[in-house]
Amino acid sequence: MAAPSGSGRQPVSSTAAAVGAKIRLRRQQRGMSAAEMARRAGLSKATLSQLEAGKGNPTIDTLDAIAVALRIPIADLLARDADTGPVYRPGTPAEPGEVARELLRRISSGNSLEIWRLRIPPETEVTGVPHATGTIEHLLIATGYVTAGPVDAPQDLGPGDMLAFAGDAPHFYRTAAEAVDITVVFASPIST
Repeated sequence: MAAPSGSGRQPVSSTAAAVGAKIRLRRQQRGMSAAEMARRAGLSKATLSQLEAGKGNPTIDTLDAIAVALRIPIADLLARDADTGPVYRPGTPAEPGEVARELLRRISSGNSLEIWRLRIPPETEVTGVPHATGTIEHLLIATGYVTAGPVDAPQDLGPGDMLAFAGDAPHFYRTAAEAVDITVVFASPIST
C-alpha cells in the first residue's frame, strides 16, 4: 500500500528492498560496519542506511561503488535469488564438430564453493547428510544414471543432466544397474 500523499514517504519497491537486503547481507558477511562500508563506497552513512532499508533509488554508479567496496560483481546485487525448489537442467546434445557452451547455473558471491567427484557403484543407495543452513548442492552427471535429490522431490538423472537443490534438507542418491560418476558443487553461505 502506498503512503498517503503528502506524507513525504516513498513506497518501498520489491526491487529496492531486495537490493538493500543483498547489500546488508554482503556487508555483514564481510564483518564490515555500516560506517566502514559507506567510507569505502564514498557514500554517507545515512545514504547507505536508506539503501539497506530498501528506501533508496540508487544509480548504477552508486551500485558499482558498493560492489567494488564489497569486492563482488555488480550483478550479484541485482540478481534475484529465485530458488523455490530444485532446479533441473536436462542434458543437451552437442552438434558433431561444434564447441558447445551452456550456462547451467550462476552462483553468486558470498558463498564458499567446494567441488567434489562422487562415484557410486551399481545398485547402491546413499543417504546425503544435510549440510549447513543455506547450502545449495549442484549435481552434474558425467556417466551413468541416478535418482537423486531431496527425499520429497527426487529426480531421475542421466549423463549431462544438472540438478540443484537445498543441501540442508534430507536428500539421497540411488543407482540402478550401472555405476554413476557425478561432479558435485556445494555452495554454502559465508558466515562471519
